[in-house]
Amino acid sequence: MAMARRQHVTIFTTASLPWMTGTAVNPLFRAAYLAKAGDWEVTLVVPWLSKGDQMLVYPNNMKFSGPAEQEGYVRRWLEERTGQLPRFNINFYPGKFSTEKRSILPVGDITETISDEKADIAVLEEPEHLTWYHHGRRWKNKFRKVIGVVHTNYLEYVKREKNGYIQAFLLKHINSWVTDIYCHKVIRLSGATQEVPRSVICNVHGVNPKFIEIGKLKHRQISQREQSFFKGAYYIGKMVWSKGYTELLHLLQKHQKELSGLKMELYGSGEDSGEVKASAEKLNLDVRVYPGRDHADSIFHDYKVFINPSTTDVVCTTTAEALAMGKIVICANHPSNEFFKRFPNCHMYSTEKEFVRLTMKALSEEPIPLTEELRHELSWEAATERFVRVAEIAPATPAKQTPSTSQRFMYINPDELKKNMEEASAFFHNTISGFEAARCVFGAIPNSLQPDEQQCKELGWRPQGL
Repeated sequence: MAMARRQHVTIFTTASLPWMTGTAVNPLFRAAYLAKAGDWEVTLVVPWLSKGDQMLVYPNNMKFSGPAEQEGYVRRWLEERTGQLPRFNINFYPGKFSTEKRSILPVGDITETISDEKADIAVLEEPEHLTWYHHGRRWKNKFRKVIGVVHTNYLEYVKREKNGYIQAFLLKHINSWVTDIYCHKVIRLSGATQEVPRSVICNVHGVNPKFIEIGKLKHRQISQREQSFFKGAYYIGKMVWSKGYTELLHLLQKHQKELSGLKMELYGSGEDSGEVKASAEKLNLDVRVYPGRDHADSIFHDYKVFINPSTTDVVCTTTAEALAMGKIVICANHPSNEFFKRFPNCHMYSTEKEFVRLTMKALSEEPIPLTEELRHELSWEAATERFVRVAEIAPATPAKQTPSTSQRFMYINPDELKKNMEEASAFFHNTISGFEAARCVFGAIPNSLQPDEQQCKELGWRPQGL
């Protein structure tokens, strides 16, 4: 008897290394650890950018002559951090960088990157982002099951812009609409994201194994009564005001007297670096600002306290990394930090007074070593277990029998009625997303219905309609 074909999981995401953003790193680890589990064939699909866009997005003017060169870079980066290289495919779709949104948007119908024979399960990392301007095959028709993973609290970012609350109101309804018509199920990493149809809350992200190894080393040093932490407090994050710097500098400025003696060091690069540094220099506290670095860099190993007041993250990766390294974390009592409440080294504040008290207390005490159970909870192995469970992607069970034709005439099937309405809604979205003027009104990049000939040549493919 022939063995059943393994299901194929295709993970689509909105960014790729060397851009060190969450939607580049976390889907890569998800693909690697699903492949490592061995129960699925896995393909990671990432954007391919023109040389001009690469220069805008990738650090240190890094650029690649073709997808194969970039794939090699991604695989080497992964192997350096995991010590192994699980077998999975990497495909590319054409993308364009939006300077206004500071993000990459798909060009053309990216479902074409996967053949119909392998279209079993699709994982859309940032489903709203991938479907806002989608024009082409409907995801639910192409794939047997479509799982969305919401990474970003778009509403919180939009609210900080001009006319933000009006924009957020419109965006909220658009996000619910596109995720409803294109996803069978949506996983929200935390309650900080907006509620959308058919969604569950579960943190399905883990940390780079290097951080867990650093934490184990610190644990051994503490158990042998060696001094393990030599430095005080720090924060690391992209240096834009919305990433917690507004809140942090406000707290430090307002409570300079109570925080006397605090030495705080900030690490980050970004559009607001100059303003953040200028604001920090005005404080009567020892606050120093440095360019961004990899959080696993040895310079961070000896800090004892990680202070992160950001409330725009969905689940903050750097907070998880700091806990994995055995540090004390001070963060806001906010839905984005709910996952971390179980960790004894995570201290949450609800008021400014509490922030001051917890910060000074953390500087005078030692972290509590993590148990093996809690260390496992931070790992990608545990995150993958949670993902498989909530996404319900175990081998498929036989489909339920649909009512016969005669039975259908006897009553109105609510599920079928809902499906027909959903199909009509998807048809409407597909229609308006096919008009260049309508796309541009809603923020799409001009001429993004089809990739240009140069991108197609670099990718070695010819999408329909070109």
